This record gives sequence, C-alpha cells and structure tokens, in this order.
Amino acid sequence: MSAPLSTALSPYATLLGFTRYVDRTGPTKATFVGGLRRQRASRSGFNPHGQFVKALKADIAFHTGGTHLAGVADLVKPRWRPLYQALTPGATRWLRSLGEPKQVDLAQTRDALAMLGDLPVKINPHFGVRYADGRAEAVRLHFDEAEPSEEAVLATLHLMTRHIDAVLAHATPVLVDVRRGAAHRMPDGVKPEQIEQWLAGEAAAFRAIWSTAA
Repeated sequence: MSAPLSTALSPYATLLGFTRYVDRTGPTKATFVGGLRRQRASRSGFNPHGQFVKALKADIAFHTGGTHLAGVADLVKPRWRPLYQALTPGATRWLRSLGEPKQVDLAQTRDALAMLGDLPVKINPHFGVRYADGRAEAVRLHFDEAEPSEEAVLATLHLMTRHIDAVLAHATPVLVDVRRGAAHRMPDGVKPEQIEQWLAGEAAAFRAIWSTAA
C-alpha cells in the first residue's frame, strides 16, 4: 500500500536538497522548497550522475587510475555525454590526487538520518575511501557548474561530521568539487555550535515554507 498523502508529504530533505536550500536567499528559498515538495508529491526525479559515480567507484575499487572514467561517456545516452565529458577531467585529477592507486581502497558508507529540530535530513555520502595508512574519508560529490559556496560546504561537512560514526566510523568528511577536482574539508577554527544554531534556524524556516506550500 502507498503511504497516506499526509505522511508522504511531511517535511523532508536530502543533504543535497537542504544544502542547496541554505545557499539561496529571499524569495528563491520559497520557490526552491515548493519545487522540492512538488517533486516529492509526484515521486519524480532522475539522477543523471549514476553511471559516472559507478565508474569513479570502480576505478578506486579496482585500482585502475581512471580507465573506467575515461570510457564512461561512451556508455551513456548521447544527451548525457556532454555532461560526462565535462565532469571527467576534474574527477580524474581528484582521483590521481589520492596517490598510488594500489594504496587506496573503496570503503562502504551508510546513509544516516539527521534531525535538525523537527526536520529530517538524509545524510548520504556517495562512497568512502580508505588509505593504506588506515585513514578513511567519507566522500560527497558536488557536480554543479558553479563551485560550492562557503555555506554549502559548511552545511554539508557539518552534517556529515555530526553523523560520521553512522556513515563511516572514524572517517573525515570530504566534499569533492568534481568539475574542478578540488576536495573541501572542514576549515580550522570553525565553531560547530554556531553552525548548528544557523542550520537549526534554516531548518525551521524550511519546514514553515514546506507547510505553506501545501
């Protein structure tokens, strides 16, 4: 049986949706949340990056240094090839920045559910990496044409850090800007309690907008 409409449309956000929301200002926030609610109601949504993520994970798991990435654009429908071709150079640079392929392994991550006040936010890294020296990183990928803003980086890394024991124990959260091949980590000197307070306010506003859009 399908869930009751009221349950299906209760306020909810993915990590991507919530961080895109906090990146917006003024009326664009309401427009964005309304769009998320309509998408939830229609159960629509398509992830064009699925094959790309699989190729990147394969290169890490099989220590192939980018050969899967090099060929993935030829495996997708023609409409997605320009996107994959734009993503591949940066992703390859990031992959090579990890060091000798045989010194890095793919690590399994798990999704977690964060509660920001009364707003559930799904924390879903794309994968983890584990280095030969024992270090581990939980990786979230940023695919947009624009670089991730400081707000988006802080929100993403804070929420991943908050639930890192459930996601990948003892790991460091990393947000990878795929197009530029750049890895973002939590800056030094950041005060988690201030970020928590900021995100709690954003979550309360998100819930209010979601309800208004009903």
